[in-house]
Amino acid sequence: MGFEGADPGTVRPGGRTARVRASVLEAAGDALAEHGFAHLDLADIARRAEVGKTTVYRRWGTVTGLVADLLLDMAELSLPRTETGSLLGDLTANARLVQRTLADPRQGALFKAVIAAATCEEKTAEALHRFYEIRVEEWAPCVQQAIDRGEVPKGTDPYEVIRAVSAPLYYRLLTSNDHLDEATADRAAGAAVAAARAGAYLRGEEGRT
Repeated sequence: MGFEGADPGTVRPGGRTARVRASVLEAAGDALAEHGFAHLDLADIARRAEVGKTTVYRRWGTVTGLVADLLLDMAELSLPRTETGSLLGDLTANARLVQRTLADPRQGALFKAVIAAATCEEKTAEALHRFYEIRVEEWAPCVQQAIDRGEVPKGTDPYEVIRAVSAPLYYRLLTSNDHLDEATADRAAGAAVAAARAGAYLRGEEGRT
């Protein structure tokens, strides 16, 4: 469920409007990572992006509107799922993607700021939920393929399995200063696979039988 796509500053094709949006969103991400949500200011972001203040106010209106667009852009730029032919391989790839994202100084700080803001800003919370919904939907087919191969029981909830992979990584990001490395990511993936094989993520009645 992590984000790893175009490098900061990369401009996708689409003319001046797309270039302005890319510049403003990059500036918003930088400001979030540096100062947190509470200190976001549209005028400062316009200055960083070298665009007119009226352009920023007209297009995004509020800081929460801008952050929502930033999260949408991050979801769109995230790498597609990896399919290795085994559930452990697929979930390890997912876990390492999340790990690289959260261990990155800029991206880790950005996610901390957005998560903190989501606790008190409804629109930011909605945007964050949508970001993760998009990423879980991207990776859930890996679990369905594992079900079809007989690696995990029928009735396993693919969405719960994918959430279980990244949950311990975000927990560590938010609760400790421990370094997030590949070994941590691999343990998270292995634990999710073991739990799925044991039937921990069966849906509804299937999980209670």
